[in-house]
Amino acid sequence: MEEQQTSCKNCEKVFDPAYKFCPYCGQQAREDLTVGVLFYNTISNYFSFDARFFKSFFPLIFKPGLVPKLFVEGKRLKYLHPAQYYLFISVVFFFIFSFKVREMNSSVDKVLKSSFESVDTVVDSLDIKRIDSTAAAITAAPILNNPDIKTGLSEEDLKIIDSTIKTSTSASNTKIFNWNLNLKALDSLNASGATEEEQLKFIGVDENTGFFERTFLKQGLKFHRQKGGGIVQAFFDSIPVALFFLLPLFASILKLFYWRRGQFAHHLVFSFYYFSFLFIVLGVIITVNQWLIDIPDGIDWLIMLSTFVYLWLGLKRFYQQGYFISLFKAGMTTFLYLCFIVPAALIVLVLTAILFY
Repeated sequence: MEEQQTSCKNCEKVFDPAYKFCPYCGQQAREDLTVGVLFYNTISNYFSFDARFFKSFFPLIFKPGLVPKLFVEGKRLKYLHPAQYYLFISVVFFFIFSFKVREMNSSVDKVLKSSFESVDTVVDSLDIKRIDSTAAAITAAPILNNPDIKTGLSEEDLKIIDSTIKTSTSASNTKIFNWNLNLKALDSLNASGATEEEQLKFIGVDENTGFFERTFLKQGLKFHRQKGGGIVQAFFDSIPVALFFLLPLFASILKLFYWRRGQFAHHLVFSFYYFSFLFIVLGVIITVNQWLIDIPDGIDWLIMLSTFVYLWLGLKRFYQQGYFISLFKAGMTTFLYLCFIVPAALIVLVLTAILFY
């Protein structure tokens, strides 16, 4: 009797029906396309979400340093690749975090809008001409009353000097209050449909204005036009990109303290898994506080402090050194990262948020 054969729907190769997967391309032999299968395939293809995720999850959480240690030692099919793990966890975390950012963005927008309205009220109440004339009188008085200066000058000369001082002082003060004086005019230009170039020209931007000054003023116009709306969102949108640079810098600090303990790639493996753990902890804190119960701040801080304990124990297991030396290196790594790398990154994030606002 002729042996039954089946063909793969993907590569069209013939194989024994006893196989659950095609031996040539790996596609499942018999699989109905359901919503569950579609969802699983999507996650699996983009984030490698399979059994290895769960095999990595619990050791990663409860056995600090074990998963990166085994991965470096060669057990790389049993556990999910560190970069893939980090990518999947970070996407989930920033999805959860986006709800918190939206709430913060809304609150800050309201405060900024209120502040802009207050500034407009103050500007409307200012009597600039009176301030200018007062400043001019104060400036002119000691000069015109000085007998050494007045000697040999006619009455007409003194009037010219007085007029020059007042004109110069008034112009100087007008320049000081220039931004405030232009706020209403800028609003009028914007309401009338004036182009951005026309508005920039109005506040003094010309062909001699440098690139950075022009960019700053351009973003300042946008900030004023939108009453500061969306600036928080712009800041947080740049964080995921910044983390791709911060993570290698963390690995570089580890390389500094463990110079003879493996290649840079080994330190990078540990960093990927450690940052994945941080995202998991932060994600759980945000989820619980946002949708379940409001955890006291003290407990939140204790949970965050546990991430340092995790780092300490993880370094000990991964680099195979004693408790004391691992504690010292964990402390120094955290100190250098938080005191130098993170502040520098925040400055870059603020500038990036302003430039791409």
